[in-house]
Amino acid sequence: MSRERALDDIVTEFLLNSCRPCPPSRNKPAVAAALMSGLAATARKDDFILIPLTTGSVAEFYIEPMLPLVGDIDVMFHLNTLLAIPRGHPPPTQLPAEFHNYVQVFEIIDSHLPGYVYLEACYLLTQCTDDGNYSAVENGRGQYLNSIPLEVIGAIAPIHGPAFMFDVPYRPNPLVLPADHVPCVRCLSWPLQAADWPTRLRNYGWPDSATLDRVVSNGCDVVRVAHHQCKQDEWMGKHQWRLSFSRAEIVLINSWTPVQQIVYHMLRVYVKTERLTECADNPGAGTLSNYHIKTLMLWACELKPRCCQNLC
Repeated sequence: MSRERALDDIVTEFLLNSCRPCPPSRNKPAVAAALMSGLAATARKDDFILIPLTTGSVAEFYIEPMLPLVGDIDVMFHLNTLLAIPRGHPPPTQLPAEFHNYVQVFEIIDSHLPGYVYLEACYLLTQCTDDGNYSAVENGRGQYLNSIPLEVIGAIAPIHGPAFMFDVPYRPNPLVLPADHVPCVRCLSWPLQAADWPTRLRNYGWPDSATLDRVVSNGCDVVRVAHHQCKQDEWMGKHQWRLSFSRAEIVLINSWTPVQQIVYHMLRVYVKTERLTECADNPGAGTLSNYHIKTLMLWACELKPRCCQNLC
């Protein structure tokens, strides 16, 4: 028994001492920019710009030795000509500098399934030359967005689900990793569908108020994915979208302690290596996914005090 405890101490000490935050020079925005450079050049020819966001493991893990083990890179990108707003919100008069002079705005409309929505055209924003603000006119009411106009990219990249797939170099390591580039529509506001999340009871103060404010201020994204129950429906299968909270997850997971990060990573590795997730060699057998592990970890971090989690 003493030997087992000694081995546990050795492994714990090794993980804590060897897993350290990435140096600032290797931040994720630089990775995203490198991944998207080819696509951005293509997009500029068509008078729009693709704005990238590195998501998934590369963005969530700040523990340097584990980055080469993530397996792939996930990048979301939105067009600077499209914008989503919560239903009933007034059209914005100011936008980040990355947006185009002309922006089509869509309202987020609830579907009958939680987390799945439709995007109805509502406004066309035009930037004024004198003060840089945007003026809005109603435009396209009754029309629903069913895709993001990226046919030129689809012609040069294989598509898997909502993602364009590229193999990209990951620097500074001499690796080439598969990368999924998922187009989305940006929503700068926190969605009504998650309005209760910032204010719900949290007994142990995680996430703290500063983290909550940062999450909410980042808004969300909307990805063109239909619920599995709706994919065969002629209309819903083409017009249904899913709310994405990848920006929120990045902020929350990067606020974890190194111990919490290590536990999360070890759970993910265990689930994958024990073949408990869906995979190409074992179709139909998956019972868990990375999303399940992430959700359970986020719940546990809210339900237990941080000192208890660090001792587990």
